Amino acid sequence: MRRLLVMVASDLRQQVLDKSFFIFGLAVPLALMWVFSLIFTPLADDLDPVTVAVSAPAGDDLAAVVPRTLEGIDPEQLEVTVRDVGPEEATELVADGHAGAAVVLPDGFGRSLQEGRAPEVVVHRPSGAGLEADVITSVVDGVLDQLTATARSARAADELGVDPERLAGELRGTSGPAVVWTPGRTAAEQLSPGGSIVAGQAGFFLLFTVGFGVLGIVVEREWGTLARVLSTPIPRWWVPLSKGLSSWVLGVVATLALLTAGSLLLDDVDLGSPPVVAVLVAAVVAAATSISFVVVRVARTAEQAGIAQTIVAITLGMSGGAFFRVPSTGTLGQLLQLNPVAALGRGLGITAGGGGVTALGPTLLTLLVFTVVMLLLARVLPGRRELV
Repeated sequence: MRRLLVMVASDLRQQVLDKSFFIFGLAVPLALMWVFSLIFTPLADDLDPVTVAVSAPAGDDLAAVVPRTLEGIDPEQLEVTVRDVGPEEATELVADGHAGAAVVLPDGFGRSLQEGRAPEVVVHRPSGAGLEADVITSVVDGVLDQLTATARSARAADELGVDPERLAGELRGTSGPAVVWTPGRTAAEQLSPGGSIVAGQAGFFLLFTVGFGVLGIVVEREWGTLARVLSTPIPRWWVPLSKGLSSWVLGVVATLALLTAGSLLLDDVDLGSPPVVAVLVAAVVAAATSISFVVVRVARTAEQAGIAQTIVAITLGMSGGAFFRVPSTGTLGQLLQLNPVAALGRGLGITAGGGGVTALGPTLLTLLVFTVVMLLLARVLPGRRELV
């Protein structure tokens, strides 16, 4: 056992001295996390206060519903200030940047609805408008749809001879607020935008990190050092075992370092209990390491092994959601969720929600099955070379 530990320590020393580990295992993923956070996380920021200029015809009760609804938006969700202005002034306020949006309701708005005609409502948005303008547009669109439906119901009731007062009572009894805001919570197994970036990049580059050690078997085979190692009085299976253990150690260290750094660099990242995350990372790294043994089995040269490892990493990274969310519905979607990158993101979603090791049970079982299947493939797959 002592000689095995010496072999593992020697492999670790060689990999640490190789600059590739620090470049692809730490520097590049950290840089990408920072870049992606600048691009994507602002989309999840809180909404800024917005001023809406509304031009509504005086004395029109139906038109007055629009500004009242905008004023009724919960200020804790979006602070809206409504300014009652004329049509021309509304446009000028948006052009000058003094209003984030403007809504112009035409004269005769209510009468047009009651007569079944479609009044033309104009919503002005400044160029480069943010999410606040999108929210205002959606609210106005929803109010107009509700007003149109109500007006059509009233006209239909009038044509059918229904008592208008009875219809009004029914509508008052069944209708609620035009806009209801309910703060939502993140769904189970779903990370925040920043957490998804951290998990995706850590899982993607893990596939490169673990390959540095295991693929060393191919390099040593080409250089002739593998034959000299096998000539010593040690079991042959110690060679792939030492490579696998050294890769696993480096993978765990690099992944935990990336997750920790990502949690510190990005504001909205909380991955849960560190011990539980460590258990998940250990299982994910083992699964990722097992893939490299299959690559060693089928590759003849170090160049072929490097190319194959890159193809596998990119394929599993993209299908596992390292760069964008991949739907998990359907048979194909469920199969894509079996790879280590997807399992890391799914598991971190569980831990971020407060789940413990027990809650990780299905994910850990999936990783265990994945690891066993990959190792069996590396053993029985018809390849060009034996592992050692």
